[in-house]
Amino acid sequence: AAGTMSGTGSEEPQPSEAAEVQQQQAEQDWAAAKAFYENLVTKRPRPPKPQNAITVAVSSRALFNLVEERRIYEEQGVEKYVEYQQNNENVTLKPGPAFYFVKALEHVNARLLELYPDDEERFDIVLMTNNHAQVGVRLIKNINHYGLTIERFCMTGGESPIGYLTAYLTNLYLSADSEKVQEAIKAGIASATMFTANKDVAYSDTQLRVAFDGDAVIFSDESEQIVKEHGLDRFFEHEQLNENKPLAQGPLKGFLEDLGKLQKKFYAKNERLNCPIRTYLVTARSAASSGARVLKTLRSWGLEIDEALFLAGAPKGPILVKIRPHIFFDDQMFHIEGAQKLGTIAAHVPYGIAQKYHKSA
Repeated sequence: AAGTMSGTGSEEPQPSEAAEVQQQQAEQDWAAAKAFYENLVTKRPRPPKPQNAITVAVSSRALFNLVEERRIYEEQGVEKYVEYQQNNENVTLKPGPAFYFVKALEHVNARLLELYPDDEERFDIVLMTNNHAQVGVRLIKNINHYGLTIERFCMTGGESPIGYLTAYLTNLYLSADSEKVQEAIKAGIASATMFTANKDVAYSDTQLRVAFDGDAVIFSDESEQIVKEHGLDRFFEHEQLNENKPLAQGPLKGFLEDLGKLQKKFYAKNERLNCPIRTYLVTARSAASSGARVLKTLRSWGLEIDEALFLAGAPKGPILVKIRPHIFFDDQMFHIEGAQKLGTIAAHVPYGIAQKYHKSA
């Protein structure tokens, strides 16, 4: 056998070969799982393959309001917490900050399945929780109570979810735990910490609305660094000089791109006016002095954003009340808090220079 020959160099498969073998194995696993699934009679659409889906991983505290449960966990420890969850298995949980966003993703999926019944390019929502499996029954009961389609569960029993996020090819991770979110961002996964709005407002149930800040969210924090180090005038000058040089990408560029890909699927079926996804750029930049570079960057990426709002330093809260997004991503806690006060569900992206200043504040 070749293995007994000497002097032929390494007998180990090369990394690319190993990856190929792994990929083939994964494909075989999927084929086997698919065949098994297809023999089951069900009206529910099967979860798509992670490489075809836009995977959104949501923690249990982002999906449901678990404030009271969290308090028990922190004050009385894990055993009392698990006991409380088991004793309250039949008590319905209230929606958490990511709940309406998830509902809106599911509405988009329903529309996509009508137009493209055999296509797997749609959202796949994974419940990613470091809860222990014993708490799973309550979570499953609530997911079924609200009629959510969440087939994949990862219950890590206190372990970090990052490895699982990578395995699921996660496109977006939403959690109430800022440390886990920071860990995910460092691992290159688009991620944000969810904050509950301080007021109840009505959200559209026919259109997913996603609002993004620009710098350090869709784009890199290059411009924010200039503002912090050299002031606004130097920043305006820099942006005008570099108007035709695209900004580097930020942590949520990929998710905006995913939304754009799905929008195009609706446009292809002549559904532009009836598209269930709308995107908004809500930036503190001023249009006249630093807006062109942002719009040209999006154009160079081939991305359309439905509405671009340049606020020139005005607070974002009142504009967000008008938009009523299901989620608003920003890198500065100051804007998150302003949005929260007026009833917007905000998600903090811990990326870029603003974090350094925020921590020392």
